[in-house]
Amino acid sequence: MNYIITGGTGFIGTHLANLLHERYPQCKVWNLDIVDPAKLDSGNMTEKEIEDYTTIKHWKSPVVDGETRNSTYVYCDVRKPIEDLPFTPTPDDIIFNLAAVHRTPGHPDMAYFETNIRGAENVCAFAEKYGIKRIVFTSSIAPYGAAEELKTEETLPTPNTPYGISKLVAEKIHVAWQAKDSSHRKLLIVRPGVVFGKGENGNFTRLYWSIRKGEFIYPGRKDTVKACIYVKELVRFMHWCLDNQKNNVEIYNCTFEPAYSIEHIVETIKDVTGLKRRVPLIPSWVLMPIATLAACVGSPMGICPARVRKLMVSTNISGEKLANSGYKFRYTLEEAISDWFFIERFIHSNEKTLMGGGENVELRIHELSPLCPAFNEEWRAVA
Repeated sequence: MNYIITGGTGFIGTHLANLLHERYPQCKVWNLDIVDPAKLDSGNMTEKEIEDYTTIKHWKSPVVDGETRNSTYVYCDVRKPIEDLPFTPTPDDIIFNLAAVHRTPGHPDMAYFETNIRGAENVCAFAEKYGIKRIVFTSSIAPYGAAEELKTEETLPTPNTPYGISKLVAEKIHVAWQAKDSSHRKLLIVRPGVVFGKGENGNFTRLYWSIRKGEFIYPGRKDTVKACIYVKELVRFMHWCLDNQKNNVEIYNCTFEPAYSIEHIVETIKDVTGLKRRVPLIPSWVLMPIATLAACVGSPMGICPARVRKLMVSTNISGEKLANSGYKFRYTLEEAISDWFFIERFIHSNEKTLMGGGENVELRIHELSPLCPAFNEEWRAVA
């Protein structure tokens, strides 16, 4: 049996591959991706070369020295038909379709449609060709659109970005694949909020460092809701669904329930990491002109009007269906941030650097144990 991960070189795919290898060491985990992880992990590429190769600025690897990727890489561009693989797929295989162009803003509109829609078509055609009966598709909360109202899985999607539109169309392509043999095929669609954890190269990393450097401000308000989930929790839930999915088509919002405000997230990061900096609030009527000027000089620190507007609008996503599914969360928000900051960086990599930065952090082991219940278990695993 094969576990086939499209887009497996990335942040979520790497964590998923590690979990599948841990749970099913006798099975093969294949990473079908356009980006070769061996190049990224070799240490021979400059930051500019990595950015050109991955389209990600300030890229950080989801693995560090001493760790390995628990999947076998196969070059694959999902924008084209999937063929000429070095293994023979079987009907019992499971596809995790993670391949996507996803950072927004950050790409030309056509890039989202070309990869996310054409990729969905080609992945489903590949499953059809080999009689594969199960697909897990990682969508997004972007199909809901930007609005303050609480969104459940039953909310009518109204995407307002090319990314959100492309993800909604991709969902429908997968649903159409399942409907062709609805009694035998299973489809799980997950719509994660902001996913954070080791190797994310995204919002939470930028948030931590901007707080630490005294550069973060509350843009316009403190009560903006930002749905989020820890990457380890997300892949654990996806794995749990393999044995516990009740209906042949399921859609789940993947986020803490209830979703947290930006102020709660910021204060949790500060509490866990010991940061003491005060975070001021700047009214939107002051901030937007500043963001416009920043965009004119190259958007230092990623500041631009589109990103500021995004920060001021809630992603108020309900995780109630997941909470009531029978799946048991392993991490609270505090425990997740603790696990990411301290255990991943300090124990597994034996580094005393935080979040890929250069500042040393003094850690006292006895203080970490009560903060994160998973600490003792993971400490024993490496001791």
